[in-house]
Amino acid sequence: MPSKGLKRLFGAAAAMALSGTPAGAQKEITVGFQSDRVGLTQTICAVICPAFHDYMALVNSKGGVEGYKIKVLEIDTEYKVPQGVEAYERMKKEGAVAVALYGTAIVAALTQRLNDDRIPGTAPGFGNAVAADGRRYPYLIPMAAGYWSQAAGGIQFAKQALGGSLKGKKIGYLYIDNPAGREPLPILETLAKVEGFELRTFAVPAPGLELGAQVLDIAQRYRADFVMAHLFGRSPSVAIKEFKRVGYPLSKVLGFVWSAAEADVEAAGGFGVAEGYYTVQFAGVGPDHPVRAEIADMYKKEGKPVPRELASTVYYNRGIVWAAAHVEAIRNAVKAKAGGMPTSEDVKKGFETINAKSLAAVGGISPPLEITADDHEGGGWVQIFQVKGGKFVKASEWMQAYRDVVKKHLEADAKRN
Repeated sequence: MPSKGLKRLFGAAAAMALSGTPAGAQKEITVGFQSDRVGLTQTICAVICPAFHDYMALVNSKGGVEGYKIKVLEIDTEYKVPQGVEAYERMKKEGAVAVALYGTAIVAALTQRLNDDRIPGTAPGFGNAVAADGRRYPYLIPMAAGYWSQAAGGIQFAKQALGGSLKGKKIGYLYIDNPAGREPLPILETLAKVEGFELRTFAVPAPGLELGAQVLDIAQRYRADFVMAHLFGRSPSVAIKEFKRVGYPLSKVLGFVWSAAEADVEAAGGFGVAEGYYTVQFAGVGPDHPVRAEIADMYKKEGKPVPRELASTVYYNRGIVWAAAHVEAIRNAVKAKAGGMPTSEDVKKGFETINAKSLAAVGGISPPLEITADDHEGGGWVQIFQVKGGKFVKASEWMQAYRDVVKKHLEADAKRN
């Protein structure tokens, strides 16, 4: 029996709806897109997934990519590994030249298959941090700052926020106790030695909804000078409320990228409650980007209401960058084939020639990525935003933090394995 996830399949009908062109009327290139509209991270996918489709629809409305329309084949995996593997096999059979993966555990289960099948899979901001090394993971392309780079960026910002030195300071790390949550620990431990701060970790059992005791420990017993919160799903809003309840300043709390959206703030009680809270981002935040206006205009021209998902600028903008990277990889691949139909191998090479100029179409939403055959993370760029005055306000420019430390860990892991 096929899984429930496979029944939620966006096939030719979805391609027609998104592009406004009957399926088969023009040459098509298929991109697989895994999602989670009903599982543990549905609040994320409810926004990031429509954004991915909307950007592809915008590209198709302008004629597609070098003469090809993009067909997005979405399959809901429910954030479960068996469904993720099953969905991937369906996408491969349907001829997908690239697959947008969804979920760290699913990425781990599919990494070897990507290599065997020579199909590039993207995993922006999640998955195993060592996948930044394109030499060891040639077909896994994070295309955004992984958990090591997020941790490094958080520490660099904490140093700035605490007056330029972390020596003798107490840093708390609050995380869901699973592989993704434990991923940043090696970087944090190394940076504690480099910068001379005390690091104490506070693990929370998944799904992270009962973390009052850990927050109390951080705030009143440990008395942390700054806190990194690596949470996702519903747990970020719970953490915000708990820190607020015990009187710990949210201006000393920084959430990693999956603790960082409007939905997290709203579920915690709104922007007034979360005032001061910092977040790490790997895509720009805010409504003032031309590409968002283009998408809204596309809907208006079709006589459709502007999608409500546009109101969420964090995950929506992130979905735009995710889709745009696939578009530009395909564009690079088609050009390299002089207009011919690209293979998945061609598209993999197309990802490895993406740079800031490639993503000019999405403006300031994209960091200055430079993906190469060696660096599939694109440089590990992050930006910090703060909840301030009822919205997310930029608190830093794009930055690369402790790249020497991250690279040393990548090299050390390569030697061990």
